[in-house]
Amino acid sequence: MASLRQKQINAMKQMLNLNQPQTKISSSEPVWKILIYDRVGQDIISPLMSVKELREQGVTLFVQLHSDRDPIPEVPAVYFCAPTEENLGRISQDFQMGIYDVYHLNFISPISRQKLEDLATAAITANCVANIHKVVFDQYVNFISLEDDMFVLRHQNSDALSYYNINKGDIKDTEMESIMNTIAERSIPIIRSPKGNAAEMVTKKLEKKLRENLFDTRNNLFSTDAQAGNFNFQRPLLIILDRNVDMATPLHHTWTYQALAHDLLDLALNRVVIEESKPTGGARAKNRACELDAKDKFWMAQKAVHFPLWPKPYRKS
Repeated sequence: MASLRQKQINAMKQMLNLNQPQTKISSSEPVWKILIYDRVGQDIISPLMSVKELREQGVTLFVQLHSDRDPIPEVPAVYFCAPTEENLGRISQDFQMGIYDVYHLNFISPISRQKLEDLATAAITANCVANIHKVVFDQYVNFISLEDDMFVLRHQNSDALSYYNINKGDIKDTEMESIMNTIAERSIPIIRSPKGNAAEMVTKKLEKKLRENLFDTRNNLFSTDAQAGNFNFQRPLLIILDRNVDMATPLHHTWTYQALAHDLLDLALNRVVIEESKPTGGARAKNRACELDAKDKFWMAQKAVHFPLWPKPYRKS
């Protein structure tokens, strides 16, 4: 069975191939295209696909949504971003300026009907409805797969998504509501949780979204439509626990090479930056970036190796 990470990679490849079914993707040459993402989309793609792999999928240029971009005609533009007011406003601005001839819009998490209608209104106003070839409402990929058996929810724009912010004494109800909504905007699983804490709040919101999803015929997780190109992950069993019920977990530290690298090095999104030389005079420090993924044989062999808790006593040979 494919891992969650591999399924997310497959979903990204399908998106980059203009949401064609997998059978057509494997039997055809990639279409050259531009990838436009926000910071959330960048964090999702970065650990999954290298620049070389993006090139193999036909991506000739990848740029930030909110950067200054020049018009590029006759090349499909694939958008991959969260459906926020700010992002939708910038997409509407692109419509108005006519930056691209072909638009493929992919949203990381579900977009509300009102926002979708606002986007349609912007396209009509800009007279570019015919240029929008595909709108994929819900990709359900709003998580970052670092390894086959580990993913995180926190990205560059989600500093509030932390244990401290959920449990701080002066948190407002509106802040807690926003955090819980962010956590709940994921795939629809079978849910189990204890009562009376933040875990129960997340569970209730997921249960509500599950009911809404069952009545949503646009892109339902429980439908299996291979022709439409939907990636429907099998429903996992999700057990949600509040860290407050297990006091040992925050104090526990795994003595592995991977944990040591996380503590001592600048490790983020499976990428570590190592300073090879100190700055001298007017020269800058020389840094080297390493991708710590499954392709790094040394990393895969050593990351789970345990170090002794106490150093061995020094002995003369």
